[in-house]
Amino acid sequence: MKKKIFITIIDNIKTLLGALLIAILIRSLFFQPFYIPSSSMEPTLLVGDRIFVSKYSYGYSKHSFPFSPNFSKKRFFSKNPERGDLVVFKTPADNRTDYIKRLIGLPGDTIQFINGELFINDTKILRKLINYKKIIRCGNFLLETNTFSETLPNGTQHLVSYKKKGTLQNTKKFKVPLDHYFLMGDNRDCSKDIRYLNRVGYVNNLNLVGEAKIIFFSNDTNLSSLLKFWNLNKSFRVERLFNKL
Repeated sequence: MKKKIFITIIDNIKTLLGALLIAILIRSLFFQPFYIPSSSMEPTLLVGDRIFVSKYSYGYSKHSFPFSPNFSKKRFFSKNPERGDLVVFKTPADNRTDYIKRLIGLPGDTIQFINGELFINDTKILRKLINYKKIIRCGNFLLETNTFSETLPNGTQHLVSYKKKGTLQNTKKFKVPLDHYFLMGDNRDCSKDIRYLNRVGYVNNLNLVGEAKIIFFSNDTNLSSLLKFWNLNKSFRVERLFNKL
């Protein structure tokens, strides 16, 4: 009887270890879920969005795996990201914190803001006003912003938000180093990104984690939480479910 119980326990442990191994492989090689905790990517991504990130889009580095094991300084099956991609990366400041931003500058590009206008390689980026005076949350504050449709040099279009009097109306000219990328939040005046070189820095190719692909769940955290569970149904953003990014 004891032997039978022991065998059953061993079989259960094997099953659990097998399931854990499969989960790690899926998370490392294929898709990983991420939660959006801030408004830096509004209006594209909202606080409370849950997204799936493709781990194979750019190949694999140590940051593709849990705890970023330092087994190699190379990227395997490497693929170059494209301008306009929504990229999850480990911030160069600590090589641990996950950020999600939009890829704006490729290696060798110059990036600059002049009077609130974005310039890439000294060419002003086209943007068209979509929504006037939209209120967007920035931490504990509410910002009055204008929403624009922005068109990057490769034709990629996406929505961005700007304050009328932004925090970074004029910047120095950024020169993107070799094997690095320049990424920014779509909420341009409420995003800690590469423009703050001493806090974030240019993103090395090895720091790329993956490409955001789809929203699989979304709820308004201002309406519900564990302490406000009775508002859970009201907080669901059904219209955002399975939206491709």
